[in-house]
Amino acid sequence: MSVLSGVDPTTISPDELRAVHFIGIGGVGMSGIARILLARGAKVSGSDAREWPALDALRALGATVHVGHSADNLGGADTVVYSSAIKPGNPELDAAKERGLRLLHRSEALVALMTGRRVIAISGTNGKTTTTSMITTVLQHAGKDPSFAIGGDLSEAGSNAHHGTGEFFVAEADESDRSFLLYAPEVAVVTNVEADHLDTYGTLEAIEEAFVDFAKRIVPGGFLVACADDPGARRLADSARSIGVTVYTYGEAADADLRMLDLTSTASGAYYRAILDGDDTGLVRLPVPGRHIALNSAAAVLVAARLGVSVDNAIAGLESYGGVRRRFELKGTVGGIRIYDDYAYHPTSMSAQLRTVRDVAGSNQLIVVFQPYRFSRTAAFQDGIAAALALADEVIVMEVYGPGEQRGPGEGGIALHAAINLPEHRKVFVPSWSDVPAEVARRARPGDVVVTMGAPPIAMMADEILLALQPAGRELG
Repeated sequence: MSVLSGVDPTTISPDELRAVHFIGIGGVGMSGIARILLARGAKVSGSDAREWPALDALRALGATVHVGHSADNLGGADTVVYSSAIKPGNPELDAAKERGLRLLHRSEALVALMTGRRVIAISGTNGKTTTTSMITTVLQHAGKDPSFAIGGDLSEAGSNAHHGTGEFFVAEADESDRSFLLYAPEVAVVTNVEADHLDTYGTLEAIEEAFVDFAKRIVPGGFLVACADDPGARRLADSARSIGVTVYTYGEAADADLRMLDLTSTASGAYYRAILDGDDTGLVRLPVPGRHIALNSAAAVLVAARLGVSVDNAIAGLESYGGVRRRFELKGTVGGIRIYDDYAYHPTSMSAQLRTVRDVAGSNQLIVVFQPYRFSRTAAFQDGIAAALALADEVIVMEVYGPGEQRGPGEGGIALHAAINLPEHRKVFVPSWSDVPAEVARRARPGDVVVTMGAPPIAMMADEILLALQPAGRELG
């Protein structure tokens, strides 16, 4: 087992955490755990480097939240939770060590909250947030009231986490820092296995080995659900079977346990016919577009079926699925120009999403505003990112968001801009955040679709673009 703090988190009950302080409480994973603890009646405090919308929501729930890091922020905390972004030298982390407080990595705190629940852990290079949210939606529709922790806000719930009354706990399991190896799930779902987070793993082979270790963490009587259409997930399925793990697969592949037939995606949604164990179980209709979204929904149907939820109930739940914030989220319309925001920053997820957006844009222009994430990974995946961006009609490349990194020679947004195979007049490098909205306003015309894409903080850009479009006599819709 990988234990970060030196304490096995599966042996800690939530009540033992007592007063909990979060360093970096505004992060999507950290805020979700804080929400669950607040719902359980725990005393929660936290800090973040700057003000985020999530902080006001936590304050409203009863948390004490500070902007800026200081040892004084710890107050009377008994347990301190930190993420992989918090490094030695942080005054709160250092003070917690000096005081001998219980220190838990974010993933360890989440494991402690899972005590006594049947855990469904979803991982994969891409698609885990959507798949986690779909499984949660299906179980909610079936009346199971699961607890959940997701890497994005469910549109219906408006939240990324919930303390449920039911027996299930659905969680997105992060492979980026190996923390997914802390979980002991009854059900493990793997959407795909590709090269990513090479600063942690070094090679694709090491990533694949880590996913095999994840499968080994499944408790007796549990099972693995893997995508039959993804080569890496298929190799994982074969390896898991060889060590005695029960495996079920989904996808368009002919040998999948849940096979998707006649998969179709349009601007208004996606649909396919689900064949489970050879039986036609009916048409699955999704109100959101994208073949990759439909693929994730098949995992949700299969998990639900193997847990005893009727397929009809699962399909009905998916028909009401409203999506996840920052996953092709419509931010607004001005003068017929639609502005969307999307989290994708890996080449595979970017390509899948932009193909979907092409359907939505139709004969109109697709304009992408992309902020690369981290200099090292942008350099490693530059060709794939550039190829994905070339699916757009116009591309605005921002400078890389690389917290704590130093840009190397020839790296950064300007290098990515040069690699995009589009005519010069259809692509531009805009290093200044404040100049981007005006650039979009200069290029966009009624009917066009604009997508802001990448990891935070690009999520805040869509609102500024909407404002920039209004002076031209356009009204917000």
